Amino acid sequence: MSTQSLTVLLFTAHNGFTLPAIGLGTYSLNGEAGAAAVAGALDVGYRLVDSAFNYENEGAIGQGVRDSAVDRSEIIVTTKLPGRHHRAAKARASIEESRFRLGVGITDLHLIHWPNPRQDEYVQAWTELVQAQERGTVRQIGVSNFLPEHLERIERETGVRPVVNQIEAHPYFPQDEQLAYHREHGILTEAWSPIGRGRDVLDEPVIAEIAAAHGITPAQAVLAWHVARGTVAIPKASSREHQISNLAAASVALDDAEVAAITALGRPDGRLFDADPATHEES
Repeated sequence: MSTQSLTVLLFTAHNGFTLPAIGLGTYSLNGEAGAAAVAGALDVGYRLVDSAFNYENEGAIGQGVRDSAVDRSEIIVTTKLPGRHHRAAKARASIEESRFRLGVGITDLHLIHWPNPRQDEYVQAWTELVQAQERGTVRQIGVSNFLPEHLERIERETGVRPVVNQIEAHPYFPQDEQLAYHREHGILTEAWSPIGRGRDVLDEPVIAEIAAAHGITPAQAVLAWHVARGTVAIPKASSREHQISNLAAASVALDDAEVAAITALGRPDGRLFDADPATHEES
């Protein structure tokens, strides 16, 4: 379900929590340059910023938020709990450490980065996030790279359903079944690497044709495809030009045939790297 607030398209989770259709990915945005990129993105209209403990840039992200002229209450700051911190005591300390590194008072959205199923401690990590939310140090909690079986288990064992699942999703790996599961359960989908990595996706003729028909760039066509599917895209962009261009894609309306044409680019081997959540173990 989506609503329109001014020019910002919002997607709504099962508990009423909303996310804007386009957010800012920050992987490899570090130091003063990273802080400046975040502040600049917020000043041109972004309200969702995505980070992670393992990106080693939470300090820069928090500084960018503080440097921005945007009121803190309007900004959703996201971070993620790493695989090596799933065990209860480590998870609690990691959640607190991220909050201190960010320096933003309360973490708006905290995710488990990967389920690490062989390690099998993600329920402990989820329990600690639930308790952090109860303590009021984290506003909303979710996960990343979780399969339906992982989602069902954490809800069954804690009674709490995530508001977000951030997953790999792009034209070569559209994840139709996972998105359908999320919609059925009111879980918001965030797409990491939403445009893919490298030029292959943007060089696809069908994407070039759709972009030309709308007078937009191929990257904007892909982002508009995400929006049409109800997915929050979080592309990285350090320059003001790219930030503005990406944000503008939320206002581009693709028709059903265009969405289907881009989705048809999906490939059985479409993952960007060997990171199947059923087996991948993050450190």
